[in-house]
Amino acid sequence: MGGIWEQRWHPLREEWVIVAAHRQNRPWSGEMSENDVRSGPSYDPGCYLCPGNPRVGGVVNDRYESVFVFDNDLPCVGSDAPTEIEPAPGIYRNRPATGVARVICYDPNHSLTLPEMPVGAVEKVVATWRAQYRELGALPEVNHVLIFENKGEAVGVSNPHPHGQIYATNFVFKTTEIEVGASDRYFRETGRGLFEDIIRSEMDDQRRIIFENATAIVFMPYFARYAYEVFIAPKRRVPSIDKLTDAESADLAEALHAMTIKFDNLWHMSFPYVMPLRNAPTDGGDYGFYHFYIQFLPPLRKPNLLKYLAGPEIGGGNFLSDTSPEEKARELQSLPLVHYKQEAR
Repeated sequence: MGGIWEQRWHPLREEWVIVAAHRQNRPWSGEMSENDVRSGPSYDPGCYLCPGNPRVGGVVNDRYESVFVFDNDLPCVGSDAPTEIEPAPGIYRNRPATGVARVICYDPNHSLTLPEMPVGAVEKVVATWRAQYRELGALPEVNHVLIFENKGEAVGVSNPHPHGQIYATNFVFKTTEIEVGASDRYFRETGRGLFEDIIRSEMDDQRRIIFENATAIVFMPYFARYAYEVFIAPKRRVPSIDKLTDAESADLAEALHAMTIKFDNLWHMSFPYVMPLRNAPTDGGDYGFYHFYIQFLPPLRKPNLLKYLAGPEIGGGNFLSDTSPEEKARELQSLPLVHYKQEAR
């Protein structure tokens, strides 16, 4: 049986992933996650992201009818970060955390998420990501633009209104730094793009491809660390989302829409995840070897069962996967592209 006591090389992180799929059904008496059914009103007067409502700092939202972007009222980084800070003791170092933090409301409807929005509305979200990356990445003090979405109570989201965030920072986030380094080394050694070769390997194998159109591909990677980890990528190598053509952007939106529908259809629930966009840094370097993609990191391995990071991941530094990527990919492949709520109508 595949997936038992196997190690798989993660070329983007240059580390081994332990696959022990027989552990998926091991006895569990710990905490369970509640299903996020996600049904409610289209407008919530108490929501600080709904159109026309006041936010934490008292600013009133526009009565927006499509995508709405604003500077985060409680940012983790800021352009006015204090330049005079207490010197770090001994061998330690510190510096101001400068940058821009923004919130992207995907839709004025409080109860919608990406899979329930029309694909045209998802295209507008992707177009906004492209514009925001281009605008913020052009700032001289910004070295990296991290665009992401945290969805669902299982990952700690307190506001269900459909939204994502942007952290444009004076440093490069560690995962991007690791993957850029691996991609650079691979390109210098082989003359080929690392992610392109990953896509080629997945297309040759076919077992883990979940969706595909003319210019975009969705797959569960051979080296997946989470039970339902999925990559969405343009087939053409571009270092960042702003380098997509309009046709590629539309295809990416279609792929994103299709994948999130499949996630919801898996257990007939609003499927939780962390979704980072893996863009190249904006520090002025040449990143032509890098390949932009979208990553889904879902916390659940069963309808109510979270993937907890424990000894191997936190203490050892290597992931232990309790599931087989091929088995989980088959589950997602078998699901329809019509949202279960629409099927029920």
